[in-house]
Amino acid sequence: MTSATRDKTALSKGGLLTTALLASTMLTAVSAHAQASQAPQGAVALEEVVVTAQKRSENLQDVPVSIQALGQAKLDQLHVASFTDYVKYLPSISFQTTSPGFSNVYFRGVASGGDGNHSGSLPSVGVYLDEQPVTTIQGALDIHIYDIARVEALSGPQGTLYGASSQAGTLRIITNKPSTAGFSAGYDLEANTIAHGDQGYVAEGFVNQPVNDKVAVRLVGWAQHQGGYIDNVAGSRTYPTSGITVTNADRVKKDYNDVDLYGGRAAVKIEAGDNWVITPQVMGQIEKVGGVFAEDRSLGALKVAHYYPENSKDKWWQAAMTVEGKISNLDVVYAGSYLDRDVDTRQDYTDYSFFYDTLAGYGAYWTDDAGNPVDPSQYIIGHDAYMKASHELRVSTPQENRFRVVGGLFYQRQTHGIHQNYRIDDLGDSLSVPGHPGTIWLTEQKRIDRDSAAFGEVAFDITDKLTVTGGIRFFKADNSLKGFYGYGAGYSPDKYDDDGVFVRDGTGEAACNGRGPEIKGSPCTNLDKRVKEKGDSKKFNLTYKIDPDKLVYVTYSEGFRPGGINRRGTLPPYQSDFLKNYEFGWKTTWADNRFRWNGAVFHETWDDFQFSIVGANGLTEIKNAVSAEINGAETDFSFAVMHGLTLNGAASYIDAKLKGTYCGKVDAATGKPITDCPVDLDNYPERAPDGQQLPVTPKFKANLNARYEFDLGGYDAFVQGGIVGQTGAWADLRTYAREVLGKQAGYITTDLSAGLGRDSWTVSAYVVNLNDSRASLTRSTECVESVCGAEVYSVPLRPRTVGVKFGQKF
Repeated sequence: MTSATRDKTALSKGGLLTTALLASTMLTAVSAHAQASQAPQGAVALEEVVVTAQKRSENLQDVPVSIQALGQAKLDQLHVASFTDYVKYLPSISFQTTSPGFSNVYFRGVASGGDGNHSGSLPSVGVYLDEQPVTTIQGALDIHIYDIARVEALSGPQGTLYGASSQAGTLRIITNKPSTAGFSAGYDLEANTIAHGDQGYVAEGFVNQPVNDKVAVRLVGWAQHQGGYIDNVAGSRTYPTSGITVTNADRVKKDYNDVDLYGGRAAVKIEAGDNWVITPQVMGQIEKVGGVFAEDRSLGALKVAHYYPENSKDKWWQAAMTVEGKISNLDVVYAGSYLDRDVDTRQDYTDYSFFYDTLAGYGAYWTDDAGNPVDPSQYIIGHDAYMKASHELRVSTPQENRFRVVGGLFYQRQTHGIHQNYRIDDLGDSLSVPGHPGTIWLTEQKRIDRDSAAFGEVAFDITDKLTVTGGIRFFKADNSLKGFYGYGAGYSPDKYDDDGVFVRDGTGEAACNGRGPEIKGSPCTNLDKRVKEKGDSKKFNLTYKIDPDKLVYVTYSEGFRPGGINRRGTLPPYQSDFLKNYEFGWKTTWADNRFRWNGAVFHETWDDFQFSIVGANGLTEIKNAVSAEINGAETDFSFAVMHGLTLNGAASYIDAKLKGTYCGKVDAATGKPITDCPVDLDNYPERAPDGQQLPVTPKFKANLNARYEFDLGGYDAFVQGGIVGQTGAWADLRTYAREVLGKQAGYITTDLSAGLGRDSWTVSAYVVNLNDSRASLTRSTECVESVCGAEVYSVPLRPRTVGVKFGQKF
């Protein structure tokens, strides 16, 4: 099994972008772009790229699936260290992010915006570390990219072989495995500086040590400091109701969004007899983030004015084991893992406090026990505890057979302990949630998601050139949410409907109705709901091999995402949503393996999709919207122009639109969207008209990269340049929210690098975001747009970063 190595980086917007897209389209593969290499007769050629997207090792060009793969050499060349570093080279992927460790990823425009709340929808994209899923309920792990064999991006519903939230696509991070072939080791040291910000460093290393001819150990470690570039500047606010003025003089700090990250990986390879290989692995990481990564542009570039400490600590470890072997002529694979993740956060919430007081006199409610007004400024202390266990057993017949079968069983159970403590200093005990002095609102819940599946896929070579493949995945999903949310009894005022009848809003201590605490830390229980679903997803593929270097295929595949429980218990559960994909693609190699061109065009329908909004009391509400229709195309190429010079590019065009009018209403009995919207739709805040563009994903995204390797006085030298660009995108689906947040403009950014080496060492220098583009990646407000709309935050691209790197391998 070889690792993928191919270049891929940057195109631009405008002419280059459009030209690259219309050249054809796709996402499929080569993005792991191959380097030029010298063939035996001196001819220039591209290297083979091997992937395991279909649960077996195959040449990328033989896989009738839309895949991109960034191999280890390309990841190193592009200075990829994190999710946001590599995703920009994958045109069919878009994402929202608030800071490192808090990103949501989407494929092919299948994005409604707003996903990722701790009690929200499951992700629509599955992320795997080797064979094991690592997608937690609130998003994927922020895995440091070092000693990684490749990153594979599989676009579209995978239908059969992948579950675990792979509704719209799958990301796979494949680590380098221990090898019994011999000792190897290496290290890399890097120093960098960020424009308008601070300095950083990276130290990484690995050792591969055979114990004997049957056992080998691989140890990997890394430490990184990323300098900050957002300044927390001086500010003050006077609450209109109480007249209390607050300042942030003790919080003013330059470059306060720094990051410290360190972790490691240990793996063992055990060859048990002639036919079995056992690979246990343990990996862990701690990421400490200070400040926020957003700017308030009303204060100036790269500035905010916040009043309380803001930070996060994301700590996780995973124990995994893969067993591969043979029983008779059947290949057998078991993959299991246990993941433990704890995330501690502190968040300033004074925007919510100030604007609610300005709008509704909110500050009058908050007093000490003597009835004196207190500073109503809020902040949030959060803790998210995730645990995930997964198991998959897979059996397949020999790949060389004309009739091939793969089948298996899958099970996973993931839990999420949710603690969100909304605090006001000096708040009276009578207004606090019992057992939590100073807490006005508490979320103390436990969520459990259980998934099980049985899957099978068969392939038959009708002729030497024509192959048909079909598969189905039967699944069961089980989602539950239990615990407490809301105010204490001292602030759960009696409420009456329009007829004067007493009602309760289903939140807080008053809604517990005498039911005691069942989740540790909660005063009582006011939410206990569970939903179960079962169904199947299918896949059909027809592949025609034109010649050994060219194939075309058509695919129909389905994706599914389970429904779940709204943490506002008075709302009905949200229902599952389905994605159907119709795709035509091609994989081609030309000019004696000097030029590769792959692509796909697709049509997708997304029925009754899950849509998250921030509702009353700042609670996320998930409702099923209407349907959406997505049309698009993806393409990428690699070209060995001459010895030492390669060009690589990729692009996508995605047109994702609402199909039907959305007005935020669902049937209370079924949870299905109501399409009979009010006549005055223009004045309805949850409105989104038929044909509205889906958020997050730009219509055009592309990149182009050139790398030239040459001899310089006996040294191996290189120069490399790339350009990445995309058109604009909206941050929200709803028209009103778009008017508040504005549109994220399109952008172009360029990267340059150069270096040389000899024997075991290399030294290089690079510039990322050379033009210092300040493009917006995400836009949001701290609370409901109609209240906090005056305070819009934008997460910018990291400013221009210049670095030097030294590496050595033994």
